[in-house]
Parts: sequence; C-alpha cells; structure tokens
Amino acid sequence: MQNPFGNNNNNNQNPFDLNNLPLPPNYAKIVNDQGQIRIAKVGISWTTLWFGPLPALFRGDYYNFFLMIVLDLDYALVVLFFGLNWLMQFPWTSIVFALLYNMMYFKHSFKLGYRPADQRSRELLERFHYLKK
Repeated sequence: MQNPFGNNNNNNQNPFDLNNLPLPPNYAKIVNDQGQIRIAKVGISWTTLWFGPLPALFRGDYYNFFLMIVLDLDYALVVLFFGLNWLMQFPWTSIVFALLYNMMYFKHSFKLGYRPADQRSRELLERFHYLKK
C-alpha cells in the first residue's frame, strides 16, 4: 500500500498487517492484551460537534455515549427549570463535548486495558496530555 502521509513506512509485506498502517499525524493507535487495535483522532472531535453523542455510539463507546446523553438532558432540564430558554439557542453542550470527547474516549479505553501501540502514538498522547509520562 502506498503511504499518502509521507512518513516513510511503505514497506508493508502483508496487506492485512495493521502495524504499518499509514495514519494521519493526529491519529493514535492503541492496543489491548488480546491484540485488538483501536485507531482514533487526538484533538477536537468535529463529528461530535455536528452529530452529538452518535460518534460514541458508532465507536462502541457506550459509557461515554450514555454520559453525554445524561449530561445533555441535565443541561436541558436545568435551563427549562430556571426559565433560561435563551441558553437553548446555542449548542453549549455540543461545543464542550467536541473539545473533550476524544480525550474521554482514550482515557476510558486506558481504563479498559488499552495502551499505545507504538512510540509515535505514545508521544502524541503524551503531548496532548491524554496519557501521563
């Protein structure tokens, strides 16, 4: 497979080997003890900004999916209870979750036994403070 990202790992002998998968510079690979690999973006989650909790559902991240649903409902209930309907006109919760969701995803995955798959992913996760040094 030809690498479109220019990080010089075109020497893939097995087309089904994911260790040499070319990734954009802001994506990290994590792996667990069973060899399951997850690949996700580090930084702002634009899909969460536009689609709310659905990206968490599609990733199989049910913990964060239900957390986002509950917090969205809590926000709506508080706004409606205090009669601050003007706060509902701007998507505050979507912006907060867009900034935090990828970090929430990685930190929850680390609690489930995942770890960085390679040194580049480890450095990227440490640089964005998703993983402690």
